[in-house]
Amino acid sequence: MDKLTVAAQIYTVRDEAERDFQSAVREIKNMGYDGVELAGLYHYAAAEVKGMLSEAGLIPISAHVSLQEWMDDPEKTADSYKDMGCGYIAIPYLGEDRRPGARLFSETLDLIRKLGRICNERGMKLMYHNHDFEFVTLPSGNYGLDEIYAAVSPELLQTEIDTCWVKAAGVDPAQYIRKYSGRSPIVHLKDFVGERSKNMYNLIGLEPAANAGVPSFQFRAVGDGCQDWQGILQACLDAGSKWVVVEQDAHYEYSPMEDLRRSREFLRSLGW
Repeated sequence: MDKLTVAAQIYTVRDEAERDFQSAVREIKNMGYDGVELAGLYHYAAAEVKGMLSEAGLIPISAHVSLQEWMDDPEKTADSYKDMGCGYIAIPYLGEDRRPGARLFSETLDLIRKLGRICNERGMKLMYHNHDFEFVTLPSGNYGLDEIYAAVSPELLQTEIDTCWVKAAGVDPAQYIRKYSGRSPIVHLKDFVGERSKNMYNLIGLEPAANAGVPSFQFRAVGDGCQDWQGILQACLDAGSKWVVVEQDAHYEYSPMEDLRRSREFLRSLGW
C-alpha cells in the first residue's frame, strides 16, 4: 500500500459528539477525514450510529472498548461493533492493577487472548492501544508493552501504536512502528509539547487534577508539536499500516473541532 487513509478518533471532539453526534460527524467528513474510530456510542443504539456515519460518508474503522464494557457481555459487545461495520476493536487503557508487572497482569493477558478469539470468530481483529506506562522495564529486561505483544500472538492481538505516548516515554515512534511491521494496521497520530511529567493522565480525565494552572505537557494538533511526522508516516507505510487516526486528548489554544481541522490540513500539506 502506498497510501494511508486518515480517520479521526471521536474522543477528540467528545463534547461536540455528546451534544449533537450527527452534526459532529458531518463536520468531520467535511474536513476531509475518511473514517472514524469510536469511543462510546453517545447514548445511541449501534444501528443509529451506523446510520449517521453512513449518511455522513464516514467509515467506522474501529472502536475503543474498555475492559469493563467487554466483561459485561463479550459476545454481545463484539456483535454490536461488527454489525456497525468496525473491522477492529481496541483495548484503550489498563487500570493500575492490570498493567505490565502488576497483580492482575497475567489474568489480563488471558482475558486479551479470549477477546482476541471472540473478535476473530466474527472476522474482526483486536488491538491494544498504548499509553506511556507500558514502557516500564520488567525483570525480563523488556518493556511491558513488548511483553504484551510477545505473550499474545499476532493472530489474536494487533498493535495500535499511539505515537504521542511512545515519544513521551522516550522511545522513537518511527522505530517502534517499524518494530511491529505487519502487525500495525492502525496508528494513532498525536502531537504534543513539553516533557513527560507526573499527573499527565489528569489531562485526559483518568487522574484527579493535582495542581491548578497550565500544565507543562500539552497535547497539540498534528503538526503543531514536536513530532517528526514525515518520519512517522513513512514508518507507517513501511510497516504496512492501513489507517492513521488523529487523536487529541485535550485542547488549549483552539477548540476541539479547530484542532481536528488543523491536523487534517497539516496532513494534507504533506500529501496525505
